[in-house]
Amino acid sequence: MKLDHVVYFTNKSPEEVVKEKKDEGKHVVEGGRHEKWGTHNALLYVKNAYVEWLSVEHMDIAENVDHPLTRLLLHDVKYGDGWGTLCLSIEGIERFRDEIENKGFRTSGVIDAERKTTSGELKRWKMLFVEQPVSGELPFPFFIEWEESEEERLAKLREQGILTAENENLAIHECVFAVEDPLKETGEWAVLLSQKVGDDHNIVLENVRLKFVQAEGDLKRERLQEVVIGAAVE
Repeated sequence: MKLDHVVYFTNKSPEEVVKEKKDEGKHVVEGGRHEKWGTHNALLYVKNAYVEWLSVEHMDIAENVDHPLTRLLLHDVKYGDGWGTLCLSIEGIERFRDEIENKGFRTSGVIDAERKTTSGELKRWKMLFVEQPVSGELPFPFFIEWEESEEERLAKLREQGILTAENENLAIHECVFAVEDPLKETGEWAVLLSQKVGDDHNIVLENVRLKFVQAEGDLKRERLQEVVIGAAVE
């Protein structure tokens, strides 16, 4: 189990995000369309994961689709742009579904998903969500199993110039969540993910640290607050 990507909810189009990040010297690309959900995205790949800027393309579709991530997007973008949630990649998603349901978690069931890239390629994967009402409470991570192997995906991304050598010098090191009760949240995530809790309200996965901190001030929503990106470690 490891970090696959982090999701930033935005009202900007992928074209706007790409231009904005290019002006900042970052290599971000248009990802493509989730035609069944009415959304589209821009992507920044680094060595161990990627950042997804997710926005609504067709509101009529997005408002009428029963998809957990789309519902969360529609809920959060009303408050403005910001970090939303993260996705963990796993092997054997059906087996993992059975494991967490046996722990008492209700799930969406395994969802078949796809995205059409700007070049017309269709990328496919399977997703799994923990059932939760959309609210100000911290959403659990969701899970993904790609149709292609990691080696195939990375080779293709390098060949297409999406994952550049410069980007591979970067990595996501830490994801920080602002919550009302760090001890409670860390414990719940540890049970879900079958992981140990660190001394400082953190969970260390294969390629990232998840850290839960006490929110300061008037907290409207418990959410992913910060994504720490730095030099990749060999």
